[in-house]
Amino acid sequence: MTSTSRRWRNLGVAAGAVTAVLFALFDLYQWAVAFASDQFHNDFTFYYAAARIGLAHGWAAIYDLGLQQAELAAMGSGIHIAELARFISPPPVAWAALPLTALPYPVAYWVWSLLLVAALVATWQLAAPGSGLARLILLAAATGWLPVIYGLQLGQPAILVAFGVAGSYALLRAGHPVWAGIALAPLALKPQLAFLVPPALLAARQNRAFFGSVLALGLLAAASALALGGPGVATYETRLAFAAGVPVNRELTLAAWLGDLTLTRGVQVAIALWSLLLVYRMRRRGPEWIFVPALLGGLLASPYLHLDDLLVLGLAAWLFLRTENLGWAWVYVLALVIAVEGEPFWGPLPVVAGELGALLLISVASLKADDRDPEHHETEPEHDARLERDGEHVVVDGQRQPVDQPARQS
Repeated sequence: MTSTSRRWRNLGVAAGAVTAVLFALFDLYQWAVAFASDQFHNDFTFYYAAARIGLAHGWAAIYDLGLQQAELAAMGSGIHIAELARFISPPPVAWAALPLTALPYPVAYWVWSLLLVAALVATWQLAAPGSGLARLILLAAATGWLPVIYGLQLGQPAILVAFGVAGSYALLRAGHPVWAGIALAPLALKPQLAFLVPPALLAARQNRAFFGSVLALGLLAAASALALGGPGVATYETRLAFAAGVPVNRELTLAAWLGDLTLTRGVQVAIALWSLLLVYRMRRRGPEWIFVPALLGGLLASPYLHLDDLLVLGLAAWLFLRTENLGWAWVYVLALVIAVEGEPFWGPLPVVAGELGALLLISVASLKADDRDPEHHETEPEHDARLERDGEHVVVDGQRQPVDQPARQS
C-alpha cells in the first residue's frame, strides 16, 4: 500500500469514527429526552404490566385486553389499548420482566435497558468483524443505527434474540454444537426474527446443534402452553392473527407490495425454502453461511416486522463481513445499512428491495460453492492412482496384459 493510499485510508477511518460517535451520542441523548418526556411510552411498559397480571390473575390472563387496560391505568401510564398498544408477545417475555416487578417502574425500566445494552455489547464482541479500532467504530455505529437505538428506547427484546444468535454462532465455531443450539433459547422472545436459524442448522447438517435448539425452544414452548392452557392459547392466537392484519405491521414485509395475503404467504414459504437450500449449498464455506441466509430469508418470510426488528439485519451484515473474498460486497452492505437508517424518510421499499437483492447475490455466490462430499475429496487421489495403474493393463481372457504388448493368440 502506497503512502497516498494509506493516507486516504486513514482519513476514511477517522471520518467513519467521528460520524459513528456523533450519531451514537445524538441517539443516546434522544433516548434520554424521550424517556424524560414520557417514561411509559415504550414496549417495556406492556411487559411489566403483563408480568403483574400473570402474578395477580394467572398467566392465562396476560392477553386479556381489559386486564391490560386496568393494569396500565393502575401504573398511571395514561396509555389506552389500541392496535399497536397491547401485549402480544410470547409468555417468556412476561416471565423475563417478572423479577423487575419488585422494583418501581422507572428503576425496572433502566435495569431492563442495562440488560439490553449488555446484550448489544456481547453481540458485538461475539459477531463483529475486524479488530482494534475498527471493531470499536462498529460498536459506535451500531449504537447510532436507528433500529438499534429505537429498540433500546422501546425496550424491545430483539437485541436479546440477536445475542442468542451471535452466541450460537460463536459456540458453533468453538466446536460446541449442542450448546450452540441451546443458545438459541432467546428466539422464544420474538420468534419471527430468526425462526429459520434452527432449520438452517439442520440443513447444514449440524444435527447436534439443531437438536439442542429443539430441546431449548421445545421446553419453553411446552412451558408456555401449560401456563396459558387451552383458553389462553386460543386468545394468544387471536391476538397474533389481529396483529398480522394491521397494515403498519406489514409495511416492512412482502405483504405490503404483493397485496394478496395468500400469494404473499406462498412467496414467503418459497423464500424460506430457498434460503435453507442456500445454507445447504454453502455449508462448507464457514459457519457464517448458516446464519446469514437464515436471518436474511427469515426477515423476508416474516409475517410482520417493525423498524427496530431490522437490527438482526445488522447482525447478518456483521457475520457476512467476517467471510472471506468479500471484494466490493461491503459497499452493498453499507448501502443497505443506509437504506434502513433512512427508512422514515424514503419509506420501506429500498429496504425490502435491498434484502431481496442481497439474497439474490448470495444465490449467485452459491453457484460457485463446491457441493461434493468431503469424503469424495479424500478418496479421489487414491481412486485416480488406481485408475492410472489399471490403465497400464487390459484384461484378455481373464488375464491382465500390458497395453504395450500384443495379446497372445490362443
